[in-house]
Amino acid sequence: MPRRRRIDPKQSGAVAAGLVWLAAVTTLAVLAFILVYVLAQGLPQLSLPFLFGEPTSMGRAGGIWPMIVSTALLSFLAVLIATPIGVATAIYLTEYTREGWLTRIIRFGTEALAGVPSIIFGLFGFVFFVVYLGLGWSVLSGSLTLAIMILPTIERTAEEAILTVPRPFREVSFSLGATRWQMVTTVVLPGALPGIITGVILGLGRTVGETAAVILTAGAALHIPRSIFSPARSMAVHFYILAREGISDPMAWATGAVLVISVLVINVIINSLVGKLVRRQAVR
Repeated sequence: MPRRRRIDPKQSGAVAAGLVWLAAVTTLAVLAFILVYVLAQGLPQLSLPFLFGEPTSMGRAGGIWPMIVSTALLSFLAVLIATPIGVATAIYLTEYTREGWLTRIIRFGTEALAGVPSIIFGLFGFVFFVVYLGLGWSVLSGSLTLAIMILPTIERTAEEAILTVPRPFREVSFSLGATRWQMVTTVVLPGALPGIITGVILGLGRTVGETAAVILTAGAALHIPRSIFSPARSMAVHFYILAREGISDPMAWATGAVLVISVLVINVIINSLVGKLVRRQAVR
């Protein structure tokens, strides 16, 4: 019988490393292409009147300041609502209960919720918050819908971050006489904070770029919302309407450029803060 050719571990390792490197470069190339294309189309249209002015002629002229304010309100309220619930659920699953049917049901529900299309969330938010609760098209209805959308991301990320905290840290805390809640607040949460913040960033990025759920719950008003019960139009919705209805392609690309730059700036700032926090904890 012919002898099988033995695979050289060094050659197989080199091939695997090359494929991984190629995948990483491809991902970066796609990201760079999208960013360069959007910014090349939108940056020439940017100006201070565009950033701080109000739209006129249904968005054909003017600025996008109401959309910037609306996007900030929707995203901030959604994260403010979803983060405590998601982190509290993660703490309960990891620190206050044993693995059983209840934890399996909660995790299954969270994973199922993460796979629901955004348009379904929008329909649910429209039927429940806008119609049934009588909140109408408003910042509050949109924020509640977005909070439900990002809740699975924050919960699962927070749970994984909490599980990375070494078990001996908890045992030492208990040995010093700390209660479970004191152990969670002084040991677990500080150690898991960078991972929790990462989940919040992912959720925030989804709220900023969401369109279907927002247009069905927050509406598409062109003015600055006076309260959380006023309708609003986010930058993503504004970009969609301008491009889909052919109102103004230059204004649409300019809005897209502002949206991309906003997400990049938020990610850079928060990641730098997380890096400083990790280094400070390492020094301690």
